[in-house]
Amino acid sequence: MSVIDPRADAERAMKVMEGGGIAILPNDVGYSLIGATAPALHKIFATKRRAPAKLNAMLGNDDLHRELHQVSERGRAIVQAIVQDYDLPLGLIAPCRVDHPLLAKLDPDIYARSTRDHTLLMLLNAGPFHREITRLSLERQTLLFGSSANLSLHGTKFRVEDMESEITAIADVVIDYGLMKYHPWQSSSTLIHCETLEVVRYGSCFENIADILKRHFRIELPPRPASA
Repeated sequence: MSVIDPRADAERAMKVMEGGGIAILPNDVGYSLIGATAPALHKIFATKRRAPAKLNAMLGNDDLHRELHQVSERGRAIVQAIVQDYDLPLGLIAPCRVDHPLLAKLDPDIYARSTRDHTLLMLLNAGPFHREITRLSLERQTLLFGSSANLSLHGTKFRVEDMESEITAIADVVIDYGLMKYHPWQSSSTLIHCETLEVVRYGSCFENIADILKRHFRIELPPRPASA
């Protein structure tokens, strides 16, 4: 008998977010604070005390990636190798299809706060709950945005009980799956632009990702800085 029910938990969280609420959600790379409406995302941004230049990330899956991102054949092969062949999480940055109906119907402020130069950051392959909530996101045609469930510059949280009280206070639902899978890295997802190969953040599984790119694509990423 399973001790968690990601499908039911995702339905519960989605209902809250569709109604304008805020959810704390479990991802293998740490907990996230997520909303689906402009007021919810404004509240998240203000509570976290994020710098104006910081952008929202989107919860995505392979289908949403194919729908919303516009990538080269090499870029697509890189994404597939990391998230499918090697089953690793990835914060994927790639050019987006600005005229896609799902993006075109977004509140303009959400679009502005979630893209830069028409590129979109999408968290891929971040665990069983993430798989179910992104399935619902596409099914319900409701995109989900946010960032890590912590005050800015206070570090990714891998347990609910480690979160600041200001963060948990604004959540209308908390899906608590205990200690998250990639906690040994003490960092959220690695962020890579799949076309320029720029490493925007050295996060969880970076060394694995760098090895994949070197072995299969002859691409050598810069090593993780000592301070990262």
